[in-house]
Amino acid sequence: MEGEGVSRRGLGALAVGGAAAGLSAGLAGCGTERPGDVQPKARDFPKDFVWGTATAAFQTEGSPQADGRGPSVWDLFQDLPGKIVDGSDAKTATDSYRRWADDVNLVAGAGLGGYRFSISWSRLLPTGAGAVAQAGIDHYARLVDGLLEKGVTPYATLFHWDLPQALQDHGGWAARDTAQAFADYAALVGERLGDRLKRIIVLNEPAVHTVFGHVTGEHAPGLKDVALLGPVTHHMNLGQGLAIQALRAAKGDLSIGTTLALQPCRPAGGGLAFWNRLASDGLDALWNRAWLDPLLKGEYPDAMGEFLGDRVRAGDLSAIRQKVDFMGVNYYAPAYMRLAPLSPGRIAPAAPPRGVELDAFGRQIDPSGLSEVLARLRTEYGNPPVFITENGCSDPFGDGPGIQADTFRIAFLRRHLQAVKAAMEAGSPVKGFFAWCLIDNWEWALGYRSKFGLVTHDRTTGVRTPKASYAWYAALARSGVLPTAP
Repeated sequence: MEGEGVSRRGLGALAVGGAAAGLSAGLAGCGTERPGDVQPKARDFPKDFVWGTATAAFQTEGSPQADGRGPSVWDLFQDLPGKIVDGSDAKTATDSYRRWADDVNLVAGAGLGGYRFSISWSRLLPTGAGAVAQAGIDHYARLVDGLLEKGVTPYATLFHWDLPQALQDHGGWAARDTAQAFADYAALVGERLGDRLKRIIVLNEPAVHTVFGHVTGEHAPGLKDVALLGPVTHHMNLGQGLAIQALRAAKGDLSIGTTLALQPCRPAGGGLAFWNRLASDGLDALWNRAWLDPLLKGEYPDAMGEFLGDRVRAGDLSAIRQKVDFMGVNYYAPAYMRLAPLSPGRIAPAAPPRGVELDAFGRQIDPSGLSEVLARLRTEYGNPPVFITENGCSDPFGDGPGIQADTFRIAFLRRHLQAVKAAMEAGSPVKGFFAWCLIDNWEWALGYRSKFGLVTHDRTTGVRTPKASYAWYAALARSGVLPTAP
């Protein structure tokens, strides 16, 4: 497959093979009602349900050296030969550092109540610690104020994979000191912006950053060492716990959560392939439970023991287990796994079952998987308030402009929102939904070949043009009633 699916969404399992064959199926399948789709009893959402959209700093901002910003791991990684499928970089991206007001107008123009963006750590602290770049603080203050003036609630993510390179030079997340540096950065955000920025997401998809960035090497910082799985997982969990404490100390009225890429882990070959259940349970432990269990239960799953070794010190688990006001759920697809005794982790990705509809990455389009994830939070993890912080689908991969008449995206969103509404009817306290993403942006190792936006972006002129999905989503946000299939 082109790019081997090395996108932050490419692990809809670790499974990405077969995506090239799934390109046309992705377009056709997104728009078709299937027997496995989840049907709610009613289609109206609560009046206070938050309709939003999402972006991330490195994928959109550009201006990498403006106002004293320091380099992140992605600044270096994108320049390594062969790492980005189309040879592109994010040095301009959607130019949102300069054109942030255009983005705010798009969000407000759709009548959305929430905008999820991320803060670039190295814009505030160019070396990850120490001297503060006031110009970076001022940029995010303008963005927050601009959103609030338009009646849009800002939701800021503190870490969306762009670790300051200066910290990586001293070990990055494999080093325990990075956890404290992250807490200090969180405290800075709380102190300088927390008077009006009230909703903060601590981490974004730490499992993706851990596995792709440190084990497979397909994302920044580009490391390939399975021995890093334990220390990076633990120090990100610890950093999150310390950051939550620091935020609450800075401002007592913040609403704080974190975002995980949760997915059902299924054995290849179905339930009869009991030997592959070992593989799917193993992925579940390192992908889902390694983050859910410490935060919400104060423990690691047993399967993480061999990776963690003696890195969990006295008091760490109590520091990690912090009260969160909500859980962010990013959902794209289930994962299929098989047992592979000769591989380093003894498990390997497998293709989805034959005949299922696929998205542009070759992953199964399965809204019931979102229902499954929400049911698990409901029954195993105390039923915390939830925001769907990402859900969406890409155009087929290609170098051309985004598809304006994106009826496939409308259908994809509608079908997953049916699953959300059904979960709410079953008792899940889902408070909002953020479509990924606002504008066709730089999609990590896939460059500009993957397009998830509600709005197209002309990379030459910078012009943003709303797609059909933007109008559909705007109408939904204003009515609160999910349309039936055409």
